[in-house]
Amino acid sequence: MYHHVKKLMFTVRVDEPDPRFGNMLLEQFGGANGELAAAMQYSIQGLNCEDPDRKDLLMDIGTEELSHLEVVGTLARMHLKPAKFDRQAAEADPLIAIAGGGGVNLFNSQGNAWTADYLKITGELDVDLRSNIAAEARAKIVYERLINFCDDAGTKDALQFLMTREITHMKAFALALESMNKPDFSVGRIAPTPGLVDQFFNDSTGTGEHGEIDTRGPWNEGNGWVFTESPAIQAEPGAATVIVTESSPPVDEAGLEDLLINELRDILHAEKQLTKALPKMAQAARFDQLRELFEQHLAETENQVERINECFELLGKTARAKPCKGMMGLVEEGQEVMAEGEEKEDAAADLALIGAAQRVEHYEISAYTTAKNLAQQLRHSAVVALLSKSLAEEENSDQLLNQVARSLMSVAKMPAAIEQAE
Repeated sequence: MYHHVKKLMFTVRVDEPDPRFGNMLLEQFGGANGELAAAMQYSIQGLNCEDPDRKDLLMDIGTEELSHLEVVGTLARMHLKPAKFDRQAAEADPLIAIAGGGGVNLFNSQGNAWTADYLKITGELDVDLRSNIAAEARAKIVYERLINFCDDAGTKDALQFLMTREITHMKAFALALESMNKPDFSVGRIAPTPGLVDQFFNDSTGTGEHGEIDTRGPWNEGNGWVFTESPAIQAEPGAATVIVTESSPPVDEAGLEDLLINELRDILHAEKQLTKALPKMAQAARFDQLRELFEQHLAETENQVERINECFELLGKTARAKPCKGMMGLVEEGQEVMAEGEEKEDAAADLALIGAAQRVEHYEISAYTTAKNLAQQLRHSAVVALLSKSLAEEENSDQLLNQVARSLMSVAKMPAAIEQAE
């Protein structure tokens, strides 16, 4: 909820209006590094933020940037005021004077309309905080340049205030990033290629016309850096290629193959247990919709057993099941739920049965996902296709159970609603 207070965050005073300078000020009103861009960037990042502490930071600063927009807008309007009635002042910027009536609008100093393309929003909190630090640094420089081109004392005071707050925000964002305790160059979740990440390519070689030379510094030597000849030079005939090109460390394919076979044997035993458990669950279900769903999934499970057997055939291995202790425990738990359900109301009994069934589904979804990922790594495309089909069926079954559960919850509430009506 926003609330506008009819008082500027910093009282603005302009002794000598300057329409040309007012036009420059528009860079911080509707420009790429201006206050509106900052307010929108931080506020939208805040809306997307799952971290309540840093969400509060983003919303606080985003809201302050809106107040800065009001200060800049007021300052610019006061400088542009002569463009309302003075021909010479209007000629300084006809767009403002004629189209805008001498007031501010969402344009930068060149008359380009503000655009959401200015915003840097990735949804990765640490990446966004780094963008925000850079945004505040750019805004600080813009204010500094405006101060250097300004002769009005009151305007300079306001710009000094705004420039100082940019540093305040930089400090806050930097400390928020530091408090996340992430390594400096850890971005996202996928690790960079070892070796390649530490190679510095000497892509600018020789001596330039203005005396430029190849230099060395902490950006390309020491601290693990490997100073490497330009890839263009390495590409010359006879050159030894030293670029690290492996996208990932070597994989022990024999070990992964064994792991995949082990996973498939585990799944095979799990599915065979389910072919025995699902008829009992269908029989225990009180509502037709749930009973039909269990019967449908039984047919799917039988097909899934056949797919696992086909996977073994493709891999040239014997289709032998390995005792799946996880599924054994889940099936046993399901039997307890069915026994306890005999003393419950219909809706409550079926909801408990759905809970047991969904625990099974989630177990199977995890198992199929692991096996599919292993098969992808080993490039067994036909096996991946079979496992993907079974995984999709398990995920669909979980969603269907959710739908039935929502219907049963409504049914469970009905007696209470009827009693209240009576």
